[in-house]
Amino acid sequence: MQQQNHQNIETGIVPPQLNHGGHEMFDVHEVLAGSINTMNTYTMLSEHVQDPELRDILQRQKQFMADEYNITLESFKTGQDPSKRTQSYKMKQGNDFTFGMKPSQPTKPIQTAAEICDQSISLNMLNSVKSGAVMKTTAALETTNPVVRRVLADSLPNCIEMAYEISIYQNKNGFYQVPQLTQQDMQQMQNGYATAPVQPQNFGNLPH
Repeated sequence: MQQQNHQNIETGIVPPQLNHGGHEMFDVHEVLAGSINTMNTYTMLSEHVQDPELRDILQRQKQFMADEYNITLESFKTGQDPSKRTQSYKMKQGNDFTFGMKPSQPTKPIQTAAEICDQSISLNMLNSVKSGAVMKTTAALETTNPVVRRVLADSLPNCIEMAYEISIYQNKNGFYQVPQLTQQDMQQMQNGYATAPVQPQNFGNLPH
């Protein structure tokens, strides 16, 4: 993306590395700090993981997060295109969900570290990734630097994919149950909306 100098009405020319508004500075700071916190959480939880599949998910996601953090940090510091483009996170498993509820024990806070299990670990991972998605969305909407805005926006699908991967793992292992409405209620809600009319666009008459 081609960069240009911007103007500050009080101080004059703004170089690319300082092409950030006040809201952007605070919100991107929250994104970077939150990314570090998520990676730290993954590191602390890793020694308690029992299931090899969950350990694989944790390690792959953490490595991807570190790479994405570096890309975001570089663009934030320079205000210019990073040396590496944001990649797309790919999960290994399918996307089958089991629907329905079955009786289970009520959830309560753990009292000792000995109670840490794959269920609580995966829940912590999911909550961390979801929080990151919210922070990145907020920051992208407040960002004035076009490169940083794009980097943040490009990372959102990755947060969603990671959260989806964790939730599928939880569902498969009975940690996350998914209730459904009745078919009649679902169909009634689906049929409650009609297609919007769209006028054809005449692109041939647009000015050049």
